[in-house]
Amino acid sequence: METTEKLTETEAPQLGADETVDTTEKVEIKAKPLPENKFKAAFVGLYRKWLGKWYGFSDKHKKMSELIYTVFFFLVFSVGVTIYQYIVMTFLPYAFASLNNGPWGVPNTPIKAAGGQPYVIFGDAQGFGYFIAFEIATFTAQCINFPLQRNITYRSHGNIAWQIMWYFIGWALISVFTLALWGIINCFMVYWGVPDAATGLLKTLITGAVSMVIFFFIFMIIFPNRKKVADKLDKKLEKAKAKNADAAKIEKLEKRARAERYAADLAAAEREAAKATAFADAKAVAYEAAVSQREALVKKNASEQELSAAQDYIDSAYASAVDAVEKRAEAVAAYEKIKQTPASEDGSVDAAR
Repeated sequence: METTEKLTETEAPQLGADETVDTTEKVEIKAKPLPENKFKAAFVGLYRKWLGKWYGFSDKHKKMSELIYTVFFFLVFSVGVTIYQYIVMTFLPYAFASLNNGPWGVPNTPIKAAGGQPYVIFGDAQGFGYFIAFEIATFTAQCINFPLQRNITYRSHGNIAWQIMWYFIGWALISVFTLALWGIINCFMVYWGVPDAATGLLKTLITGAVSMVIFFFIFMIIFPNRKKVADKLDKKLEKAKAKNADAAKIEKLEKRARAERYAADLAAAEREAAKATAFADAKAVAYEAAVSQREALVKKNASEQELSAAQDYIDSAYASAVDAVEKRAEAVAAYEKIKQTPASEDGSVDAAR
């Protein structure tokens, strides 16, 4: 818990001109300084207030807040890369205009209902250039989407090579499926003479929506909840022991279980420390705002009733801020304790933890 011998006048609850300042030792409540730029300061201030409310909500509704967080960022990033794909698909085909000399691809089968326009999967009814542009757009979009989803949405710390491999396999399979679906739709788009911009938008929406749904389930596999993985390994270990499994197998499971439990505990502690730090800062902002509000009332010679109400609000904000500071200290200490836990050479956690 952070303490100071005495609070300065701006840090202590503000009193009237004829009142004295409480000089007893208090917990120092001070928010991080805002940027000097007024626009940035206003934005950061609003963000901190929102963050404080969000973390307050997440403390009361942990499972719901985790679901909201995951779904929100998944949708934001998915929609973002879909927009990116549309922009690329709108302009990039012009770079390959010389390759757009008619339908290209396989199986290149005419569809009578679409005026004989050819159905292609690996290709495009408008030309090879459109196919290249589409593949570049979707591939680069996934290069953007993968790190955002991994590091922010799912906050995964798993084997990145394994995750990239399965992500690529998933993207390849999804691409085949969406290309097969689009091959039918595109025949009619060409036959009806739909403008390229509208065709590109529809293609982006269809491929983006299909990819979004399928990738949501792929992410649940390649970016698993570490706590759930650790729990499953613990159960697997218990079953192995109950069945008197081979000692070498049990030892191997124990090492895996300890390592995964440590990783899960570390990731959870890191999130809690970050959350507690942001929450404490938000509460500090609220306290400083309450102090400033009362100072303004004093300058305006407000009534004793208004000053008393403002002081009550300061006291309440101060108590909340102190509680947040204490929780921050506990969360940070817990994280540092786990982080500094020694690990054995085989990657498992020291049994003394």
